[in-house]
Amino acid sequence: GRGGEELGTEIANTFYRVFSSESSIDLKSLCINPREHCWVLYVDVLLLECGGNLFDAISIAVKAALFNTRIPKVRVLEDEEGSKEIELSDDPYDCIRLNVDDVPCIITLSKIGYRHVVDATLQEEACSLASLLISVTSKGALTSMKKVGKGSLDPESIFEMMETGRRVGKSLHIALQKILDEEESLGTSRQKVGFLG
Repeated sequence: GRGGEELGTEIANTFYRVFSSESSIDLKSLCINPREHCWVLYVDVLLLECGGNLFDAISIAVKAALFNTRIPKVRVLEDEEGSKEIELSDDPYDCIRLNVDDVPCIITLSKIGYRHVVDATLQEEACSLASLLISVTSKGALTSMKKVGKGSLDPESIFEMMETGRRVGKSLHIALQKILDEEESLGTSRQKVGFLG
């Protein structure tokens, strides 16, 4: 729709900043043959409705998708002439998983007057002139920050918002990991919902 391209660019740029930290994903686990071949991960996001804390929801979905990602095991075979051939395992269960412990989630904090709100409602967003997007790892490390909105934030407010974001981010990671582990423990017995059913 209208403004969708600008929103898409803003989302892509924000997540590029969030994931540009070397520690967010173990890039060595994506390496097949050093300096020659590696796995490349792409994340496509489809927005069905635009409302609420978009970046927060997308970051949770990305972490869940990476948690469920399985990368097939690969062997590199070299012949006498030195040419290399990549051999993919025939077993679909012979794969490695990504470590998502350091994949950050985004917390949006909206400044309203002298206070700030996490997960603002539409009414609260209308009252807020500035928000702070903070990406937080499960250990509480802040990996990036971005101010959005036309208003300003004083340094004291920023520090308070960072602390709130760190605390909320850690509890969000705990709750998300619990749900992901529960889902995985169900295995194939889990009820399929929607068009996947």
